[in-house]
Amino acid sequence: MKGKFITFEGGEGVGKTTQLAMMKKYLNDNNINSVFLREPGGNAISEKIRAIILDRENSEMTGMCEALLYSAARAQLVEAVIRPALEEGKLVVCDRFTDSTFAYQGIARGLGGEKIDILNKLACNDITPDLTIFLDLPPKEAFKRKGGADKDDRLEQEGMEFHIKVYEGYKEALKLYKDRIIDMDCSEDAETIHKNIVEIMKQRGIL
Repeated sequence: MKGKFITFEGGEGVGKTTQLAMMKKYLNDNNINSVFLREPGGNAISEKIRAIILDRENSEMTGMCEALLYSAARAQLVEAVIRPALEEGKLVVCDRFTDSTFAYQGIARGLGGEKIDILNKLACNDITPDLTIFLDLPPKEAFKRKGGADKDDRLEQEGMEFHIKVYEGYKEALKLYKDRIIDMDCSEDAETIHKNIVEIMKQRGIL
């Protein structure tokens, strides 16, 4: 692949939206050809799957159904958008990817890392991030900063115990993929965090 692929990960309210907006401005200002995506979503079919996943009326959805839907959305995104963009030499930046499925469904839902690894490999078909930025902020602090959970988001409405498990899942992913995932302390101000991310991307040869 000619291009580079980076992902931003973290629990609810850690500041991904802010950091992605700052990164987008930085890349635009420096004339770096880039594509910004989100998961689940990023194209018409995957966005429809996203609506099903996050719909509060689907409260009886099982963990496996949830994981399969995420994988279906990802499979479509990889082949329809990510792979073509990388082949064109673009920098692909995605809000969430496989590590989210590992943390949320594998650990917090209790499906286990082995099943999630199989699903991720099927969905990604050899596409792997070159770098993952984990925005590290414990859930209690994150929700306090965010001002509470989004009432229209089924996953945000899960209890604090669930989100603590998600956080623990990310910490486990950090140990498993320490060469790819960078643990970014999010207790700093947004501008400092952004500068630290840019510096890491330069060190890794992405910028």
